[in-house]
Amino acid sequence: MNSDYRIPDLKIDDVDREILSKLHENSRASYTDIGKEIGLSRVAVQTRINNLVEQGVIEKFTTVINPAKIGIHVSAFFNVDVEPKFLESVAEQLEQEDAVTSLYHMTGPSKLHMHGIFADNQEMERFLTEKLYSVEGVVSVDCQILIKRYKSRMGMKL
Repeated sequence: MNSDYRIPDLKIDDVDREILSKLHENSRASYTDIGKEIGLSRVAVQTRINNLVEQGVIEKFTTVINPAKIGIHVSAFFNVDVEPKFLESVAEQLEQEDAVTSLYHMTGPSKLHMHGIFADNQEMERFLTEKLYSVEGVVSVDCQILIKRYKSRMGMKL
């Protein structure tokens, strides 16, 4: 492995992991509340969280929205085969689409794996025909519609 691409290991301790776990449960928890639960002062918690943000361990604080509650009823996963020379340009175009919630380059010959959400099947069909199929370099698309969500992991196991 080329050392230029190695990401340095960050040193986070058990206290940082506890803080991350509390934030994962409720990112709106106050520094004071987290401190009380793990035995630190508000200032110590704030300092540690700021360090985790500066180190890039915490990328952002966000809100998880239930799509069905706001009229989004179709969740679909797509495997998109792309001509190798168009991989980056296709990814750049797709990441700009509001319907696309995640986009990954997967192993295999130029595969993009994508998740999208849509109000209904007609909106998904318009996305496929007007946006996805018309992108230069897209060879084929495999689409699977989510039937039932059993678990959705936001973040990661600590």
